[in-house]
Amino acid sequence: MTPLDFEAAYAPLWAELEAVIRTAETRRKFDGARLAALYRRVCEHLALAQARAYPIHLTQRLEGLTQSAHRLIYRRHDYGLARFARLALVDFPEAVRAHRFYLLVSALMFVLPLLMAGWAAWRDPGFILHLLDASSVQQFDSMYGDGAESLGRTRSAGDDWQMFGYYIMNNIGIGFRCFAAGIFAGIGSAAVMLFNGVQIGAVGGYLIAAGHAENFLSFVVTHSAFELTAIVLAGAAGLRLGYSWVAPGRHTRLEALRLAARHAVVIVYGVVGLLLIAAAIEAFWSSARWIAPAVKYGVGGACWLLVLAYLGWQGRPRASDEAGEAHAG
Repeated sequence: MTPLDFEAAYAPLWAELEAVIRTAETRRKFDGARLAALYRRVCEHLALAQARAYPIHLTQRLEGLTQSAHRLIYRRHDYGLARFARLALVDFPEAVRAHRFYLLVSALMFVLPLLMAGWAAWRDPGFILHLLDASSVQQFDSMYGDGAESLGRTRSAGDDWQMFGYYIMNNIGIGFRCFAAGIFAGIGSAAVMLFNGVQIGAVGGYLIAAGHAENFLSFVVTHSAFELTAIVLAGAAGLRLGYSWVAPGRHTRLEALRLAARHAVVIVYGVVGLLLIAAAIEAFWSSARWIAPAVKYGVGGACWLLVLAYLGWQGRPRASDEAGEAHAG
């Protein structure tokens, strides 16, 4: 086929693609299926034109058409609030449920050491000195005691904002370490989870044994629903990375690691969101001594139920949708 015959045969299709591209660039709604079909056909024409060494003006026209169509097909249409809503309401909870095995292992690595260290410190308050020095223990006594210098007594609004920034940096740092350490065959994530579980449990057990139970528990009960959950989720994402390195399957280790990171990063996005919520609650609500402990316990319980229900059920297809799909099938 000569170049003239080639152009005459397919020029109407190229003109149609140009028209679809103009419509897509000027309007929000267009026929995406038709655009994709035309794009595939013109890619074939471009390959033929290049293989047959057709005139440069012909290949340049086809290259321009395919590039314009490619940008339209593969561009992101869901920036901003729509993309954020999709991530928060569907992608993140779905990713958590898809990683349920890693979540279970991470939770055991965190919760069991927490409970064991908490029991040991409650039974023998001196156990805390195996983990912290005496000055740090005295600081905890001062923070959660009933004196004038205890947490929340003398803080101003400016102090709240300062602590909000501190909690963000501290919490996100812990979450990032739990995730990133997973690259070392998951051992790093496991170590971070075990360390944090032991330290948090020991401090809690010591403070309860020292008579500061109400001050301590009323302070942590609300924001812990988001903070502790986020730490466990970050650990699960790290374990996912580690497992891909240990058992890459048919992929190379780097390919398996890249694929695992692509799935796990959705959880990391959610972890950052949970830690931001935890930091805000910790700075402006948990430390407020004018709120009765009973109120904090009630709100804290509601937050725990909310987080568990969100991760367990949010983003699942409705029964009516599933029935409709089954009927259509």
